Amino acid sequence: MVANINRVRSTNDLELQDRLVAINRVTKVTKGGRAFSFSAIVVVGDGKGVVGWGLGKASEVTAAISKGVESAKKNLVKIPLVHGTLPHEQTASYGGAKVFMKPASHGTGLTAGGAMRAVLESVGVTDVLAKSKGSSNPHNLVKATMAALCELRDAYIVSQQRGITVDKVFNG
Repeated sequence: MVANINRVRSTNDLELQDRLVAINRVTKVTKGGRAFSFSAIVVVGDGKGVVGWGLGKASEVTAAISKGVESAKKNLVKIPLVHGTLPHEQTASYGGAKVFMKPASHGTGLTAGGAMRAVLESVGVTDVLAKSKGSSNPHNLVKATMAALCELRDAYIVSQQRGITVDKVFNG
């Protein structure tokens, strides 16, 4: 799902902020009664193009959140941003969740809801038009949003991959 090109190797020099996307209480019925546990999906990012997500499960909420943060720090990727927005339109899906993201001009703001908003804020996107279609399951929405972000390519990356100059990417 995530290309190795975008992986962030070291988190030592990054100031990461975590956002809790969703907490889910899970009940397991056993012979002795009900056993409660919690799962938390967390997104971490530096607001400058680095983001990761993680899932933590534990018998207490705080432990689940901290496990999710640790998991998210292991899955960091670098996303190309252009002046606070995306380089181009992108769609992606994961499970039943489908996402569509479109770059917007400065001053538009972040037009996204729920789990998509948490991911895009963590990346550092300030202007974008986004829409989620299909399932609103936060787990699948986060994964679909991350898949869409990981497929983004700016002009510099495209020129490197094609072996041409950046001017030829635009002028053809």
